[in-house]
Amino acid sequence: MKNRMGTDRVQGLEDLIRKREFDLAATGLLEDYGPELFGFLVNAMGNESDAAEVFSQTAEDLWKGLPQFAFRCSLRTWLYMLGRHAAARYRRSPWQRRAGESRIQSAVDLARTRTQPWLRTDVKDRFRSLRDALDEEDRSLLVLRVDRDLPWEDVARVMLGEEASDEGAIARETDRLRKRFQLLKDELRRRAREAGLLDDGQ
Repeated sequence: MKNRMGTDRVQGLEDLIRKREFDLAATGLLEDYGPELFGFLVNAMGNESDAAEVFSQTAEDLWKGLPQFAFRCSLRTWLYMLGRHAAARYRRSPWQRRAGESRIQSAVDLARTRTQPWLRTDVKDRFRSLRDALDEEDRSLLVLRVDRDLPWEDVARVMLGEEASDEGAIARETDRLRKRFQLLKDELRRRAREAGLLDDGQ
């Protein structure tokens, strides 16, 4: 699923942030990007339950972080950075969602209902099994680059997270990820042939 939001809509969200209308901006961001972010988190976490917890924490981080957003990357890329960081924190110490956060729960519910069926863990196929066997970094790389069609520099920013401090680090990570992506494609092709999903010539 590739989200190609219109430039007017993106500009509108950015204008809300500049006007310090953070609640409206956060709600708009989660409405527009929530379903694709939730699909990314399902892939990263391996199940919808953990993904929902991480999505809730990401929404909380979004509301808290918008006043400090400095436009060093796109809002979409920043949201993925928040999601990946929340996933890492969740793995270290599972976060318990607080009762009464209705605005966050509404965003979770909306994202779950709008996530494409092929991203949900209750829909299994043999190609998905190949992807599920990959580690979290490789699954994230595939989703960000193939499913979300993020530019390589933005993929690097998401993967680096808080370490994306300078252009040199982003350039080095971009080169590393490009090479990793090629190796990953070759490995998936090999596994698909072994599983009988591709002909030898493919």
